[in-house]
Amino acid sequence: MTDSKVHSNIVFSQHIADELRKIVQKYPAGRVFLLTDQTASGFCFPLIQTVIDEFPVPYLIIPSGEENKNIHSVTLVWNFLSNIGADRKSLLINLGGGMLTDLGGFAASTFKRGLDFVNIPTTLLAQVDASLGGKTGFNFNGLKNEIGVFIEPNSVIINTNFLKTIDHQNFLSGYAEMLKHGLIKSREHWDELLAFDMEHIDYEALQEIIAHSVAIKEWHVLNDLREQNIRKALNFGHTIGHAFESYAMKTSRPILHGFAVVYGMIAELYLSVLKCGLGIDQLDSISAWLIAKYGKFEIGTSDFEALYQLMTHDKKNEGNRINFTLIPEIGKVEINVDCPKELIFEALEYYTSCALRVTS
Repeated sequence: MTDSKVHSNIVFSQHIADELRKIVQKYPAGRVFLLTDQTASGFCFPLIQTVIDEFPVPYLIIPSGEENKNIHSVTLVWNFLSNIGADRKSLLINLGGGMLTDLGGFAASTFKRGLDFVNIPTTLLAQVDASLGGKTGFNFNGLKNEIGVFIEPNSVIINTNFLKTIDHQNFLSGYAEMLKHGLIKSREHWDELLAFDMEHIDYEALQEIIAHSVAIKEWHVLNDLREQNIRKALNFGHTIGHAFESYAMKTSRPILHGFAVVYGMIAELYLSVLKCGLGIDQLDSISAWLIAKYGKFEIGTSDFEALYQLMTHDKKNEGNRINFTLIPEIGKVEINVDCPKELIFEALEYYTSCALRVTS
């Protein structure tokens, strides 16, 4: 593959320090800052440390983990930028996973009404989803990404060498978003994802597949930045998935975002059968493959009401209707599909039955 490929403001390169140096050189001395978290600072910081030391770039390390994606962490970043003398001609480099790029992007876009920021995603989830597309924010009142703004990063640098530091569960979490991209837009991408060996990863081949996945997300973003129309396709699996994710946190059984999306996709595939004509055979085969790879999050009928209530807070809802993105077939979508409570409960029942089959 080519060494460096630029698509819009997204750079794919195996030479991360060189790409970052090109960006940092465009800003005045003392006006570039770095935000990272405890995990990325240990595993990923060394790949760019030569650039950070060369200029030099002051940096802030915040606590890792979704539980720290909150207003307190945002305040830490604002205080750092204020105390270090950042202004509207400054640049903030966000080095980390999706939690860090979401939070850092929000902090940068709101400090002094906005300064430039660059995302260097260090997890697969961040590389194919969170660091792209202009969504920034943090969790609030137990609801995921409840506060945020739409604003594009100036650049995103993607390098698969970072992925050698993540564990298999986090790899699977990111892969889930790629699977979603295949289901909503490209049968070809879906098929290449099913064929890829996730147990023995070829990182150069993976970078090509990531580029395919990123192109799908970018197509939706470029055509609908503020999610008024076709970008809603990217929400497939997320209406129910975010409810799973929030409920798991509330019940002290946290799950990774991609796993929640998988469980949401299974339930929403069932709704796709009922509302859009997806074939039952496809529903069962896709669901079986997903459960075999991602296991299960145990719920029972007594949990359905709490999950439903979380769905009523979904940001995509309009006029007290819970809106879904569903698929009539692989590669096609229908957006703004209204599903009543009884069908949502039926979909949760289907998910439960799939999860039970794996252990029976």
